[in-house]
Amino acid sequence: MTATVPSIDEPDQLEPQLAPASRRARLLRLWPAATAALAGVLLYVSFPPRTLWWLALPAFGIFGWVLRGRSWKAGLGLGYLFGLGFLLPLLVWTGVEVGPGPWLALVVIEAVFVALVGAGVSVVSKLPGWPLWAAAVWIAGEAARARVPFRGFPWGKIAFGQADGVFLPLAALGGTPVLGFAVVLCGFGLNEVVRQVIEWRRTGAVPHVAAVVAALSVVVPVVGTLAARTLVSDKAEVGTATVAVIQGNVPRAGLDFNSQRRAVLDYHARETERLAAQVRAGKVAQPDFVLWPENSSDIDPFANPDAAAVIENAARAIDAPISVGGVVERDGKLYNEQILWDPEKGPTDTYDKRQVQPFGEYLPLRSMLDHINKNWTTMVRQDFSRGSEPGVFTMDGAKVGLATCYEAAFDWAVRDTVTHGAQMISVPSNNATFDRSEMTYQQLAMSRVRAVEHSRTVTVPVTSGVSAIIMPDGRITQRTGMFVADSLVQKVPLRSSETPATKLGILPEMLLVLVAAGGLGWAIGAGVRGRRAGGV
Repeated sequence: MTATVPSIDEPDQLEPQLAPASRRARLLRLWPAATAALAGVLLYVSFPPRTLWWLALPAFGIFGWVLRGRSWKAGLGLGYLFGLGFLLPLLVWTGVEVGPGPWLALVVIEAVFVALVGAGVSVVSKLPGWPLWAAAVWIAGEAARARVPFRGFPWGKIAFGQADGVFLPLAALGGTPVLGFAVVLCGFGLNEVVRQVIEWRRTGAVPHVAAVVAALSVVVPVVGTLAARTLVSDKAEVGTATVAVIQGNVPRAGLDFNSQRRAVLDYHARETERLAAQVRAGKVAQPDFVLWPENSSDIDPFANPDAAAVIENAARAIDAPISVGGVVERDGKLYNEQILWDPEKGPTDTYDKRQVQPFGEYLPLRSMLDHINKNWTTMVRQDFSRGSEPGVFTMDGAKVGLATCYEAAFDWAVRDTVTHGAQMISVPSNNATFDRSEMTYQQLAMSRVRAVEHSRTVTVPVTSGVSAIIMPDGRITQRTGMFVADSLVQKVPLRSSETPATKLGILPEMLLVLVAAGGLGWAIGAGVRGRRAGGV
């Protein structure tokens, strides 16, 4: 009996037999890539304005499932897709007014860091206790992204998606690195728990050490969170202050609000004077001091007497010092400046923003960008200069730390106001450029994390919203809508004690980076020894 072999001249007979298998093979090859990208989207959905913080856990569980046991090259590609799935929707607001070019360029660059993390996680996934090493590798990636290029871009730190989450108290223990580490560790740990359960069902046995490590990866972050709750308090330690937050609104959203600079100043003065009338009528408590947002006076009050007169009249009407966000030119340099304006003495102190925003307040690679798109360079005609000193205003006896807008994303820029004596923190911001995008809610979540991290009241005065008052435990007690004129007045606690996160500063992050380096070194060394042994 002889078998019939299809002739190579009869392709129609072969195609039906091979096509289904070929399609299945292609689908199997695409499955990890699609899963990695969808896991990134799931991580995005966990971020504000949604309160689905817990979705970060399955997002990292799936990410770990895709990466575990793969080569570093596969991890690099899968990590990049995870980064794109996460960052493309998260950062879409960066292109609201300038088009998709800058948004896509930013995402393409930032996703490289996530790709490198993916490669690192793949490498350490072969180690015992891999969730620990993998979570540390993620935090090392965040540490790098927060510093380079152009002094870093920490937007999208895992901690900033946890303002409504149960892990939030960990911010007081070790800042955003420890909070983020706990979330990622728990996500990878859940992956390992599921894997061990599947293995047990398949074989009836699970290595004792592996089971313990899997359980600890989930239990330790939860127990740490319960212990850290004792660090969170909204009790006053050095008295209270009645603070007023002013949101004057802008004539229109978008970049062209800058052409209405005098109107923006007038709006904030008018809202302050409206509040003063309510105070005189006994409807609202007299504030001890008033906080205006960033860019509330883009007309330099030191160079324009009419702008100075508007601010002075507002300060006298409310009978309290005002922190005014101004654009000031001094010695030929431009500064994004907060000005402390006393109703009797006028301007008495200033704070110059130190972490200025690349491509928004200054243009790196200006000559190259001019060749690509002249519109981008004309939007930022003159680069802002950086300040050099932390900003802490003494306002009616209270010490108010200042972190202007973009600075709230940087650990050091908020922390050093507290180490320099701030009893509460203000984050004056201007989000009018980004219309009604998610940007303002993402930034508000950052301020909530900072409140818990340093156990300080945080106020967020914004030109067009959302302005808010946040307690030291991260609760928002008052907030405004978007693109409305409004004011918030509240008695808030002033605090002087420092959390472990404030005291330790950069040390927890550096320790986690060392853990990541140790894991990578161990895995790479083991791989080299294995190849040598195999070659003998």
